[in-house]
Amino acid sequence: MGEADWKVGVDIGGTFIDFCALDTRSGRVASLKVLTTPDDPGAELMTGLTLLAEREGLDPRAVTRFVHGTTVGMNTVIQRKGAPLALLTNAGFEDVIELARLRMPDTYSLFCSRPDQLVARDMIFGIPARLRSDGTERQAPDMAAVADAVAALKAKGALGVVVSFLHSWRDGGQESAVKEEIARLAPDLFVFTSAEVWPVIREYERTTTAILNAYVHPRISGYLSALEERLAGRGVPARPLLTKSNGGVMNAAEGKRACVHMLLSGAASGVNGAAWLARQAGEPRILTLDIGGTSADFALIIDGQAQFGTGEMIGEFPLHIPSVSVSSIGIGGGSIASVDGQGVLRVGPDSAGSTPGPACYGRGGEWATVTDAMVVCGWLGHSQMAYGQLRMDADLARAAVGRLADRLGRSLEATAQAILDVAVSEMFAEVEKMTARAGVDVRDFALMPFGGGGPMLGVFLARELGMPRVVAPRWPGVVSALGGLVADLRGDFVRTLFAELSAGLMPTLRDAVAVMGAEGRDWLVAQGHSGAVELRIVADMRYAGQSYEIETPLDPDWLDADDPHSISAAIAAAFHAAHTRLYDFHDPDGRIEIVNLRLSAIGNGPALQFPTAQEEPRAASAERTVPVFTGGAVTRVGLYRRADLQAGARFHGPAIVAQEDTTFAIPAGTEARVDAQLNLHLTFAE
Repeated sequence: MGEADWKVGVDIGGTFIDFCALDTRSGRVASLKVLTTPDDPGAELMTGLTLLAEREGLDPRAVTRFVHGTTVGMNTVIQRKGAPLALLTNAGFEDVIELARLRMPDTYSLFCSRPDQLVARDMIFGIPARLRSDGTERQAPDMAAVADAVAALKAKGALGVVVSFLHSWRDGGQESAVKEEIARLAPDLFVFTSAEVWPVIREYERTTTAILNAYVHPRISGYLSALEERLAGRGVPARPLLTKSNGGVMNAAEGKRACVHMLLSGAASGVNGAAWLARQAGEPRILTLDIGGTSADFALIIDGQAQFGTGEMIGEFPLHIPSVSVSSIGIGGGSIASVDGQGVLRVGPDSAGSTPGPACYGRGGEWATVTDAMVVCGWLGHSQMAYGQLRMDADLARAAVGRLADRLGRSLEATAQAILDVAVSEMFAEVEKMTARAGVDVRDFALMPFGGGGPMLGVFLARELGMPRVVAPRWPGVVSALGGLVADLRGDFVRTLFAELSAGLMPTLRDAVAVMGAEGRDWLVAQGHSGAVELRIVADMRYAGQSYEIETPLDPDWLDADDPHSISAAIAAAFHAAHTRLYDFHDPDGRIEIVNLRLSAIGNGPALQFPTAQEEPRAASAERTVPVFTGGAVTRVGLYRRADLQAGARFHGPAIVAQEDTTFAIPAGTEARVDAQLNLHLTFAE
């Protein structure tokens, strides 16, 4: 077989860091979970590599691909621990980020308030400067005002500066000139301009994206430098690649500069891994359910591809770069259950995290969590968890849930079941909203649960949603790490056209695609890619007068046509079809505008293949039966070991499937089958 060739994917979540490693020469897969160390991000990475070496024989010197996803950036925003920033903008427009889009976070709440901005109001400085909307200069930047602003912001303790002027998507020259002047006056400050981060129309979206990039820059840059040093110290020859919000990867040098592109890397990587698994299993339409310690994330996979969008939320702030479209809710395994002042049971969004964690972990947690409720009901606690790092303490879980039961006046088991029911209902509502926005019927999809908590609640959610099937991967606990392992290099580029669709626009559109295509190819070369390049083009389009756009994929072959009228007609037909799919109507005579043109340059990642087996229909044998509170009563259910379930194995619920990275809870009325890739297929009896 030859020397080992390890490809390693790593993803850091709120409670665990996940490892998925594949020896491509032997086909052997190794997976692992390690508890996170919030006070020292990255330390758990070294612990995991040590354990993989001891348990699986992984030689760090044989690692030829190392892909890493991290929540450092997102946590920096959520916890508001980023760099003190100043914003330089046009005089008279100092309130752009405060005004935002004039929408309250919760339209119908009388107590709703806007979040505090990441840049304090007294750190925003207006500079006399103005571009017209066509990009011509009306007033050059006043460099004396820039000098005064630099002196003031340094005195106030700013470490970095964001420069965002009106209409810089047309021409970023004014911003660049101010950046150069700041570098001359104060070389110790780091500076980002909105045009270099994401040059799109609408000053609020462009400014907030640049602010997010700058806000997390010092922490991400420092983290990545330490990561490179630690890996080199372990003898890993592969330079680290980082998962991005768009489901692709980039190198660490790019990550230190383009920090905003990795804010949603963990969630996107999970969807990317699920999409790869769906293609391997021949599943065209999948709803993913990724439950960690803090949140539940949902995404749609259609024809084997993740769906993309903009405006995903990072904490309280929208992210206006292309990202895998993920909806999140604060329901996870560590979500804390409580009783409010009206005596109503609530679950989440507060989480016990990894420290102290759920009460049943025995690490000092005292609050009742979703995981504790699973233990009390009997679905968990029959085997070690997290590769032997955790053993559930049922007595501690019962004590925590018991305190809630006393307040509610219900039995212990009924209270635990109520916690699970509330968690499932919260997820149900979020899925209904997401699928309504996407214009799809969830009953046409199969559910793929993953993450440490997805298998615990996924089957219950699928049944409530009326979904026909559940497809559970072989290693659900490390799907996000797998997503980085199989990811492509992917760079996104944007140009704002803001023009009416017509045959006369086609030369401009062709030129824009050619320029972005060249930028994309150059970007891939800088990432070390030397293979084939795939270019994907999307236009943000709308009918004239609409205030929102629809993403419309464009076929690059259309642009090669000789007749500009036929190109325009093809693009218009694609937009009408997209509008009809979402809103069930279109206006064939309506004027159409192209607002933004976006291009993704993709360099294919490694063609990996997990081992498969021949399906031989057989009845699976339970290791033993255990008591579980389900259906309002305690029932003996079969406990199966995932490692013992061979291709073709079949059994019926209620059942528990235990494995090292998670546990599946399978209610009554469910039929289970194991396929050739060792995925678990669950269907519901009529």
